[in-house]
Amino acid sequence: MPPVLFSFMLLGALCSLGQAMSREEKQRLRNQVVEMFDHAYQNYMDHAYPADELMPLTCRGRVRGLEPSRGDIDDALGKFSLTLIDTLDTLVLLNKTTEFEDAVRRVLSDVRLDNDIVVSVFETNIRVLGGLLGGHAMAVMLKEGGQHMQWYQDELLHMAKDLGLRLLPAFNTSSGLPYPRVNLKYGVRGPETRTGTETDTCTACAGTIILEFAALSRFTGDPVFEAHARRALDFLWEKRQRNSNLVGTTINIHSGEWVRRDSGVGAGIDSYYEYLLKAYILLGDDLFLERFNIHYASIMKYISQPPLLLDVHIHKPLLPARTWMDSLLAFFPGLQVLKGDIRPAIETHEMLYQVTKKHNFLPEAFTTDFRVHWAQHPLRPEFAESTYFLYKATGDPYYLEAGRTVMDNLNRFARVPCGFAAMKDVRTGSHEDRMDSFFLAEMFKYLFLLFAEPDDLPFDVEDYVFTTEAHLLPLSLSVAPHSSSVPSNRTSEEELDDSNFDWTCPNTRLLFPDPAFPRNLREPIRSAVDKSCPRPVPYREPGLGRPPLRAQDFMANNPEHLELLRRMGVSLIHLKDGRVQLVQHATQAVSAVAAEDGVRFMQEMMELSSQQQKEQLPPRAIQIVSHPFFGRVVLTAGPAQFGTDLSKSSTGVRGFVTVAEPYSGCSEITNAEYVQGHIALLQRGQCMFAEKARHIQKAGAIGGIVIDDNEGSSSDTAPLFQMAGDGRSTDDITLPLLFLFHKEGNILLEALKEYREVEVLLSDKARDRAAIFKGADVQEAEEDCLTEATTPTSHEPTAQSQMSTVELDESAPEEVSPVDEDTSPAEDISPPKEEVSPTEGEPSLAQPKEGRDSEKKEEPEGDTDSSSQSVDELLADWREDLEAFKQMEKDEL
Repeated sequence: MPPVLFSFMLLGALCSLGQAMSREEKQRLRNQVVEMFDHAYQNYMDHAYPADELMPLTCRGRVRGLEPSRGDIDDALGKFSLTLIDTLDTLVLLNKTTEFEDAVRRVLSDVRLDNDIVVSVFETNIRVLGGLLGGHAMAVMLKEGGQHMQWYQDELLHMAKDLGLRLLPAFNTSSGLPYPRVNLKYGVRGPETRTGTETDTCTACAGTIILEFAALSRFTGDPVFEAHARRALDFLWEKRQRNSNLVGTTINIHSGEWVRRDSGVGAGIDSYYEYLLKAYILLGDDLFLERFNIHYASIMKYISQPPLLLDVHIHKPLLPARTWMDSLLAFFPGLQVLKGDIRPAIETHEMLYQVTKKHNFLPEAFTTDFRVHWAQHPLRPEFAESTYFLYKATGDPYYLEAGRTVMDNLNRFARVPCGFAAMKDVRTGSHEDRMDSFFLAEMFKYLFLLFAEPDDLPFDVEDYVFTTEAHLLPLSLSVAPHSSSVPSNRTSEEELDDSNFDWTCPNTRLLFPDPAFPRNLREPIRSAVDKSCPRPVPYREPGLGRPPLRAQDFMANNPEHLELLRRMGVSLIHLKDGRVQLVQHATQAVSAVAAEDGVRFMQEMMELSSQQQKEQLPPRAIQIVSHPFFGRVVLTAGPAQFGTDLSKSSTGVRGFVTVAEPYSGCSEITNAEYVQGHIALLQRGQCMFAEKARHIQKAGAIGGIVIDDNEGSSSDTAPLFQMAGDGRSTDDITLPLLFLFHKEGNILLEALKEYREVEVLLSDKARDRAAIFKGADVQEAEEDCLTEATTPTSHEPTAQSQMSTVELDESAPEEVSPVDEDTSPAEDISPPKEEVSPTEGEPSLAQPKEGRDSEKKEEPEGDTDSSSQSVDELLADWREDLEAFKQMEKDEL
């Protein structure tokens, strides 16, 4: 069967899953989009032009200097009829050729670019320069068609070059990163510029230049613009965090130091990633694709927790930087479609759709349980953008319905007599006297394309790439005659690595082997059952006939409890770090009574969680006291909310460790004869922590250590957490249970493998070695032990050299004490005191003593990391971590 025929059959199968939208209905919605655009555009022209933007509540134009300052938002306004320029190529796409020709004439006759005004380099580039270039591309296309714009002689391009030259002074820095602002008349130097003193810029501000500047170079034949944009991108790439391959949010334009080290895909970074991929699409330079793929792998490893996208710290990528998301990240599913990674795009888009349905619009920021964090909504188009790209990728009519929802909400809640007004608060429906230019530049493009048939479009959009402002740049620029004069900026060290490339376009037959694929991904996280799908008939409603499930009784491994949650509209999302998140949507409940029970359950769970957070315990210590460690190695451990309270024990619990069988500890221990009188080692997972504790206690263990099953996890990169109970009384558990991350747990397992008998001390903090050995001469004890040893081994194994563990518990503000004098390496390798003194909320260091001749000593087998890092390197890493955490405090992360 021919592949083309198969593709049509597949698309038909996809559409058949939902009620396919008729061609007539799509046409009606398409016409409605045009009517909405006319309402916004005509009111701007009637009431605001030549001002930069329309104020739709007062029906007048916003002129900078005449209205109260709104701070940085006003940096987009330059007295250059911003909305008109930003709308030029939208007019052509919506088949308004006559209006476009009139708009171009107005721009040429009325707009001045030499105003003595300070503007944002980023906003002026994407909105004004991008608008002029998009308008030029449309004018050339229409002129070549032979019916319109026959008088056009590249006037918009000449204006674009003039503007580009006015932006160039901002790039006059040692790093190549542009100043965030520039005076259109005077540049950045001198008192008359009223700018040029800034030191910081956002990553997106510096990294969202290449498309417009490269297009300007390719159109004009002048390589200077593309060269400056490439230099800025090269510098950002060099300054990425090399371990995580992530970039921060704000950078110093002179030193290249990261000012804000939080990393995500939303505000401050978003379009940097977008432009790396699109620069490859537009310019054909493999280097951009390689960089994008390296960044993308790290985004999916650290930031993506489907369906969530949560900011992390670039030096500690497993450590969340915040618990909320901003609405700008809504573009990311669309970018994932371009990448060909459809599954997470569907999942994240569905999460965003949930928020949209819940609040009518995407709030500027919202929490992971979809509550409002910042309530404004300035009519952003990113969700509509991703909706369009997902419809293009899947052909699923579900996304047409999502687009209809966006249109309906705009007309119901944002439409006013003089245009569309931004939402001041999505909860109350109050308005703000604001209609940004991007609303006309982007929103109506994507909505029109969503409902348009190919023959409705005046040109093939596949021949163009969308900028971040949705301006259209022709792909023919990749073979522009003067492009070869621009250096590639690839260093000799930067060779292309084929493993970072996906050279082929995604094959829909592989993406969707099952026509139900998109729907199946949405089901677990969708906020409302589609109207065409009947709700299941309840067999028994929670709240009727028996008491509802209470939060204190809930057990995550109880199938009956999980079924009750489902019927109450509560779903579980498993996060990468092993935690479980509960999300409740009343519309998914089987009845109104069940929904009320669900709301009550979630309130109880939040109160329970809040109470547990107030009862947070500080980290505990596991000290290896047997030969050849003698208390030098201290592992940072997480506490349990049940069992022996080690803080009330002056001696702690000391014993030899043994691995329990089964290793999970989720059933009766089969090697009880070995566990009895010992400290049992267990693996995390498969059952509740309290259940593990009860099984080893029954076997006679005197303590337990749970080791994380998340490979690569470490207290270096993740905050410690305390093990909770199972919802029942845990008074019967009398032994201590501690938690180790994977990296620290492996150190203990390797020691057990190497020395067979390993004795540890479980305590609230590391103990003085003299106290451990009851005042005996520790050196003498070590020598005696070495004499008695049948196999000569190093008395300070280099496994210790990698044991730099940072103790961090954000919910426990008490200062965590480092190990005491004899167990701390501070006397040998510590920096000055003022650099290492831990403060509240900062990490404290627990690191084993390292002799100056340690490099000459034998290394125990099984340790592959210790030999690769010297003490100086570890200390340098630790100093960097400490500075990073100080900055996190400063940024209030």
